[in-house]
Amino acid sequence: MNPFSLEGKAALVTGANTGLGQGIAVALAKAGADIAVAGFIPPDETGTMVKAAGRRFVSVNANLMTVEPVGRIVAETVKGLGRLDILVNNAGIIRRADSLEFSEKDWDDVMNVNIKALFFMSQAAGREMVKRGSGKIINIASMLSFQGGIRVPSYTASKSGVAGITRLLANEWAAKNINVNAIAPGYMATDNTAQLRRDEARAKEILARIPAGRWGAPSDVGGTAVFLASPAADYLHGAIIPVDGGWLAR
Repeated sequence: MNPFSLEGKAALVTGANTGLGQGIAVALAKAGADIAVAGFIPPDETGTMVKAAGRRFVSVNANLMTVEPVGRIVAETVKGLGRLDILVNNAGIIRRADSLEFSEKDWDDVMNVNIKALFFMSQAAGREMVKRGSGKIINIASMLSFQGGIRVPSYTASKSGVAGITRLLANEWAAKNINVNAIAPGYMATDNTAQLRRDEARAKEILARIPAGRWGAPSDVGGTAVFLASPAADYLHGAIIPVDGGWLAR
């Protein structure tokens, strides 16, 4: 049996209409998983790509600015796919401003999506996984789970929190046969970094520090997600895996 196969599994990916979430959803589908996605932007392109891989696809419309829809998201996933084996907490937002000027709204919006919704999605999925006796939860952390960054105070706080919650849930749920781990993407060419990439001076500084010599692509994260979701990672708990082109090695 292929230890990296996800045949017969069902995965839920939040924020998968584009970018990293889309790359992860498609990679999981190509490894054999049926896919549900949750978000408030229609994931039409992702659905087409998942179906092209021969897998079933369910879309749940939900806004993760609040935790109200998390129970419904899990219920609709189980109803549509018959089970829930894998959760990828990918949905996230970023707001940029100097810390002296940073607003309470920008703090609350980012924290609500990036850490509060992530925890309660994990809780809702974890309850379902405990019933089944197994499960994989993959959180999307960041380089700013390790570093401070600049001009993104709520994002840094939230992603530091993702690292902590990943370890906490791993401690609590490993004995229940639920693996909780995280991927920490480096600087990826996605919507979240569009403003950075438009800043020629800052983009040049960032690129000069990446040993791989390029910004990452969503497909670069897909293989790590497949690994963490697969039986090959059954003894991995509480890990935060950088996929960063060597950024942290500098």
